[in-house]
Amino acid sequence: MEALLWVLLPGFAAVGTGVLAWFVMQSRMEVALAQQREQLAEARGALEAERSAVGNTLETALRAAEATAKHEAFQNFLGELRVEQRHYTRENRLLMHNRKSLVIQERMYFRNIPLSDWIEHEIAVEEGADVGRLVQDMTVFDKGVVAIDDAPRPRKALA
Repeated sequence: MEALLWVLLPGFAAVGTGVLAWFVMQSRMEVALAQQREQLAEARGALEAERSAVGNTLETALRAAEATAKHEAFQNFLGELRVEQRHYTRENRLLMHNRKSLVIQERMYFRNIPLSDWIEHEIAVEEGADVGRLVQDMTVFDKGVVAIDDAPRPRKALA
C-alpha cells in the first residue's frame, strides 16, 4: 500500500499542478482579452468622435450652402420683378366746373410676364400743381416695402 501511495501521490501532485497552471493561464488570457477590448473600445470611441466631428462639420457646411443658395435664388427672383408705371391726366367737364385728375396705372412684371392687372389710382389735381412730383409720391407698389430693382437687368442672348 505504501508503494501505491508513492505512485499515486506524484500523479495527484501532477494533476493538481496542471489544474493550477490551467487556472493561472485562463486568468492571464482573460486579463489580456480585457485589455484588448479596452483598446478596441478606445479606438472605436475616437473613431466615432472623429466621424461625428467631420459629419457635423460637413452637415453644417451643407446647411450653410443650402441657405446661401436659397438666399441667392430669392434675390435673383426679386431682381427679376419690376413695376411698369404709366400716368396721364383726365379732365371731367361738368357744366361750368372743370375737374382735372391725375391717373396713375401700375402693373407688376416677372421678366416679361405680367403678375397683376393694371392698378389704377386717380388723384384730384388742383390748378398749378406739380404733376411730376405727384407721380413720384403716389405709387401703389411701395418701394420701401417690396425691394424691387427698377432697372431691368441685361438679358443673356440665347444661342
